Amino acid sequence: MRKLVYIFISLLIFSSCKKEKEEQQKGLQPKVVWDPYDEDEDLESTKKLSQERMHLKLVNSRVLDKNDIWRSLESELDYFSEEDYVRLKQFILEKDIPTIQQSVKEGKLSYEELIKFYIYRIRKYESDNSLSLNSVISLNPKVVKQARALDKVDKNTIDVNSVFGMPIMLKDNIGAKDMFTTAGAIVLQNNKTNNAFITQRLLDQNALILGKANLSEWAYFLCVGCPVGYSAIGGQTLNPYGRMVFESGGSSSGSGAVVAANFCVAAVGTETSGSILSPSSQNSVVGLKPTIGLLSRSGIVPISSTLDTPGPMTKSVVDNAILLNAMIGKDTDDVTSVSTETDFVMSIKDSIIKGKRFGVIKAFLEDSLYVKAINKIKTAGGEIVEVEPEQTGLPGFLSILNIDMKNDLPKYIDLNASDNVNIKTIEDAIAFNLQDTLVRIPYGQGIFEGIVKDSTTTEDLEKIKEDLKITARKYFDSQIDEHSLDVVLSINNYHAGYAAVAKYPALTVPMGYTDKGEPKGLTFITKPLLEDKLLQLGYGYESISKERKMPVKYVD
Repeated sequence: MRKLVYIFISLLIFSSCKKEKEEQQKGLQPKVVWDPYDEDEDLESTKKLSQERMHLKLVNSRVLDKNDIWRSLESELDYFSEEDYVRLKQFILEKDIPTIQQSVKEGKLSYEELIKFYIYRIRKYESDNSLSLNSVISLNPKVVKQARALDKVDKNTIDVNSVFGMPIMLKDNIGAKDMFTTAGAIVLQNNKTNNAFITQRLLDQNALILGKANLSEWAYFLCVGCPVGYSAIGGQTLNPYGRMVFESGGSSSGSGAVVAANFCVAAVGTETSGSILSPSSQNSVVGLKPTIGLLSRSGIVPISSTLDTPGPMTKSVVDNAILLNAMIGKDTDDVTSVSTETDFVMSIKDSIIKGKRFGVIKAFLEDSLYVKAINKIKTAGGEIVEVEPEQTGLPGFLSILNIDMKNDLPKYIDLNASDNVNIKTIEDAIAFNLQDTLVRIPYGQGIFEGIVKDSTTTEDLEKIKEDLKITARKYFDSQIDEHSLDVVLSINNYHAGYAAVAKYPALTVPMGYTDKGEPKGLTFITKPLLEDKLLQLGYGYESISKERKMPVKYVD
């Protein structure tokens, strides 16, 4: 019997090898398949980490077969070989948008090749269980066809500082017509929506929506103390600088990871408090949390209509400005939406450090990377002012999120969700999750339960919002005004809560890496609607620091 089994296996292997050889002879590339694996050893290794919320219960999603991510595009890669991939790397990896656009203009690559390169790269890494990041939830099935259409346009007419033909990933709480919008939650797994306002703005300028990035489920507003970057749909997003060692940041974890690992040209994240700044810093990319209202929130699964905003996440400041330019626009369906005539790409060309005044927080001067960044700014002629803003609490902050989500989620479902979404309220979502806690909420749903219990009245909520805005603005303004500062310098998302309730913009730029290799970001904060100033100063710092490096296991 054992001999028969051996013969049968040998025949299968021979047949498989013969088929692969025949495909290669025809020019067809062999299929790449992801296989599930025993995660126990990986999970056990995380229990040795000092940070308790990094003690993982699972790596891969229990509901998503990764092969389904690229299945609809598999045939498009039939004639895209490893040789093609290697040939194109020099024109794509770590290159900014103007450089890629120039290569297209010069005929070194096409938009179709650019898209296929990223699909091939995503499949290459995400199918390898030793390197996968679980950073992608879905790919746009029409994206290669759309790229071919753009290749017919006269390249001489294309602005190198534009998103034309650029493959962009969206956080999977942002609506896109050809893909589901899940927020990482099983209850929204088949949620077919129209384009969010910012998605349509990108499409109007012929950007290519490559796919959807994983995220912390419900934008990290579901479970208490759970790992950042986990969602039931996408599994655990991992950090390319330290898989299952460093946090990926939340909640736009997938957006940070796909940019860091060069799975796309750029990505869009969303932030309520720290959800762009955190993953951007953790993944050594540039992230902008804009002033509330500069970018529309229509068509995005909400937490808080008071504090939510989308924002660009990129490998460079110039790309950040280009992506921001592409998404701005007055949205009549978003009451906070504002219009602007600012050209953010043009604004960074006026970037200078010399003579600008930087508020440096004394309490952070024990951080060697922060001190190193400050010294570079000082050497470039920046004026350094040490400040000690009075640290105050933000009482009631959680109630803003609780009550807003209690009210905003039903509105989103009514206006945007497809008919097959069978919940209307947070209570409905809780009940749905309780039907299968192991698969749907392995880390619980403590925050959802807290939303239901929060009895803050409308009057009390408005007072909390106003009080916190005054408190947070005083925190920054007391230093900005007294010392005539251009910006306050922070680290990562350390002041995200203050920037959130103050409704101030913040930009984080790669600042370097700790002795263990964990990335950190230098974060610039200033007053509302001064994104041009943030980008100018961020660009100036980037040009003198050049700290971003590719994660070493993702350079091929």
